[in-house]
Amino acid sequence: MKKRKLIIIAGLILVAGFLFYLSKSGSLDNILKTKAEKSVQSSQANPEHQQSAETAKPEEQSQPPEEQTEEVPTVEIPLDKQQLIGVKTTEVAVKPLQKIIRTVGRIEYDERRLATVNTKIEGWIEKLYVDYTGRYVKKGEPLSEIYSPELIATQQEFINAVKWGQSPQATRPHPGGLAEESRGEGSGVRGQESKVVSELISKDAAAIVEAARQRLRLWDITENQIKKIEETGKPIRTLTIYSPVSGYVVQKMALQGMRVMPGEKLFDVADLSTVWVVSDIYEYELPLIKTGQTAKISLSYFPGKEFSSVIDYVYPALAGETRTAKVRFSISNPGGQLKPQMFTNVEVKIDLGRKLAIPDDAVIDTGTRQIVYVDKDEGYFEPREVMLGIRAEGFREVVMGLKAGEKVASSATFLIDSEAQLKGVTPLGEHKH
Repeated sequence: MKKRKLIIIAGLILVAGFLFYLSKSGSLDNILKTKAEKSVQSSQANPEHQQSAETAKPEEQSQPPEEQTEEVPTVEIPLDKQQLIGVKTTEVAVKPLQKIIRTVGRIEYDERRLATVNTKIEGWIEKLYVDYTGRYVKKGEPLSEIYSPELIATQQEFINAVKWGQSPQATRPHPGGLAEESRGEGSGVRGQESKVVSELISKDAAAIVEAARQRLRLWDITENQIKKIEETGKPIRTLTIYSPVSGYVVQKMALQGMRVMPGEKLFDVADLSTVWVVSDIYEYELPLIKTGQTAKISLSYFPGKEFSSVIDYVYPALAGETRTAKVRFSISNPGGQLKPQMFTNVEVKIDLGRKLAIPDDAVIDTGTRQIVYVDKDEGYFEPREVMLGIRAEGFREVVMGLKAGEKVASSATFLIDSEAQLKGVTPLGEHKH
C-alpha cells in the first residue's frame, strides 16, 4: 500500500512538472490556439449550423423578461415613527379654489371730476372772491373779476353795432325810392332796386350785431350779461369768472391785482363726491385680474367699515422699480369723509373654479422641481415629481403627477424628505435630469 501511494504521488509530481514546463515554453498556448483554429474551420465548413446558432441567439435576446418596469422607489417610515414626527396625510381631491389678492391702495381725485378755471382774455384781477385753497364752491359761484381793455373795446363795438342796426338809416327804404315811383315805368325799376339795397343793409346790420354778440360769448360772457349790455348800452367794466362745477378748490394761482394772460390757469376745482382708489398689483398676479371683479376696501380711518367696489380699469404699464401695475376702483363719497392720499386695504376675491388640488405644505420645492410623498400604505412613501399651477389660500393646483384619490403627506414632509435623502431614495426618473 505504501508503494502504491508513493507511485501516485510521484506521478502527480511528474504531471505538474510537465505542465509547468509547457507553460514556460509556450507550448500550451500553441495547443490552445490550434484547438481554436480547428473549431473555426469546422464552423466555416458547416455554415448551416452557424446560421442556425446566430438565428437562435436573437430569438433568445428578443424574448423580454416577464417584467421590465422600473421599480418604484419608496422610503419606509414605520407607523410609530410617523406618530413621533407628526406625519399626516391628505387625499388628493377636486375642490373649488378661491384666491384672495391682498394689497394696499391710495385715495386719489377722480380725474373725470376735475375742472380748471382760466380766462381767454388778457387783463388784471380786480377782485378775488376765493382767496384760499381748500374752499368749497358751488357751480356758478363767482371766483374773481378781471378788468380787460380789450374786453371793453369789444363791448363797445357790440353796442355801436346794435345802435346802428336799430337806426332809421338801416331800416327805412332809400330816400329817393318814393319820388322815383311817380315817374313812370323807368322810375319804378329804380325804386325796386332801392328797396333791395335797403334790405341788404338791414341784413348786414343784423349780421354785424350777431357777430359781435358771438364774440362776447366766446369770451365767456353770459347771455344775461350780453342782454344787460344791449339794454343799457353801457359796457361792463370787469368780467366775472364763475366756477364750472361744485367742489373744492385744490389749487389757486390767482392773486389780487395779478396780470393774467389768455389760457393761464387760475383755479383747479375737484368734485369729491366720487373718488378713486388706486392699488398696486404684482406682475405674477396680473393674469388673474380683470375689470368688473368685486373688491372689499377698508380704512383704518373707519374701523370695522368696508366699502364694496369693482375694478374700473387696469393700467397698461408696469412700474419698473416695484414690478407692479396699477388697478383703479371708484367709491362714492357723499359725506366727503374719504380724502385724497388716504391709505386703504384692498381685498380682491377671485373664483378659480373646481381644480385638482393638494395642501401647500405637501410640496417640497427644490427651486427647479416640486416633489410630494405619496402614501403607499404600510409605512411606505413614494417620492414623486409633480407639476403645479396656481397657489390659492393654502392649496396648490395639480397639473400633472397625481390623481384624485391618492394620499400625500401633508405635514412633516421635510423630515420624510431628509430620511429619503439619507437612504438615497429619489423620485423615479431623477437621473434623467
